Amino acid sequence: MNDLMLSGTIVYGDEFEEKEGHVVIEQGKIKEIGDEKIEAAVKGIIIPSFVNAHTHIGDSVAKEPDFMPIEKLVGPGGLKHKILAETPYDNVVSAMKATIEDIFAAGTQLFADFREGGVFGVRALKEAFGSAGGNEGINMKMKIFGRPAAGAETEDIYRLFESVDGIGMSSVADHPQDELTLLAEAAKREGKIFALHAGERNTADIKGAIELEPDFIVHLIKALPRDFRQMRDKNISAVVCIRSNLVTGVGLPPVSQMLESGLTVGVGTDNVMLTSPDIFSEMEFISKIFRLEAREVLKMCTLNSAKVLKEAQSIGTIEEGKKANLLVIRTDTANMRHVRNPIRGVVRRATRNDLAAIIYEGEVLYPRGTSSMLL
Repeated sequence: MNDLMLSGTIVYGDEFEEKEGHVVIEQGKIKEIGDEKIEAAVKGIIIPSFVNAHTHIGDSVAKEPDFMPIEKLVGPGGLKHKILAETPYDNVVSAMKATIEDIFAAGTQLFADFREGGVFGVRALKEAFGSAGGNEGINMKMKIFGRPAAGAETEDIYRLFESVDGIGMSSVADHPQDELTLLAEAAKREGKIFALHAGERNTADIKGAIELEPDFIVHLIKALPRDFRQMRDKNISAVVCIRSNLVTGVGLPPVSQMLESGLTVGVGTDNVMLTSPDIFSEMEFISKIFRLEAREVLKMCTLNSAKVLKEAQSIGTIEEGKKANLLVIRTDTANMRHVRNPIRGVVRRATRNDLAAIIYEGEVLYPRGTSSMLL
């Protein structure tokens, strides 16, 4: 793999500081970060690639349903599950394949999917991932959080653990507590991540979720500061899905309180039936709704989400020795020209149309149809 040179404004280190300079990439990793601007093949605002910490891409065949209560939409026996039960397997796989391609075309190079359907559901996701190109085609990585199928036998659960990166359950209200306890203990024993949803509809499932001591909890819309303090003390992270919450009408999580409590807060896009899996859009909504500092929002969508998924040792920031998983944002497009604060411009304004390059472990990829975007 040949060396690659980037030049421009670098969003550098754990603190996401801005510096003008250059990046040298060698053998898929960041070899050097220098202070001088140099002639380079790719120029622009250089940021870490996005990490999407929570998706449900299995419902890609059922986009944009009517507004309805969340229980009727995605709860057990709800519209989502009825549609999936009626849809041919090949159609589900084809729709997931298209979503995976879309995820990476918008600059996300690691996503985590909560996959229903037990071993069968995991197999469908892996088939879609492979047909989308996997690591050999569009260069990407995913983490699969499976869950046992209804009525699964013990043998099926063992097979599930062998095929996933973790277990991703719905609310504790949807499953017997002893079943969840066994799954949580087994996940820890097997070195797998354990995660679940809580606080999306009401407060009733928050206490039970925290008592299971998962690695992270998704949503937490109804949670309170005392819940966040308990999570912090138990080293439980949070993942928020703002656009999805707006669609379902369940409210919005107290993101500022989460951050003030010292929680690691990552970001997901949730169900593809409700929102596109585009982190650019998610960043803009988070920034403008909660009026958070742009640097904090960008960190949530990169480093924090990498921490949630236990990948921060190799991705999530721009530092020497880390994998070269980067995005370069153009500054000469009509949208980005005259932006005075680079990070603020990326978070509040940038879209996939402003991408100069997607770089995955040193290999330069270009947004579809824009192969001439080298500057």
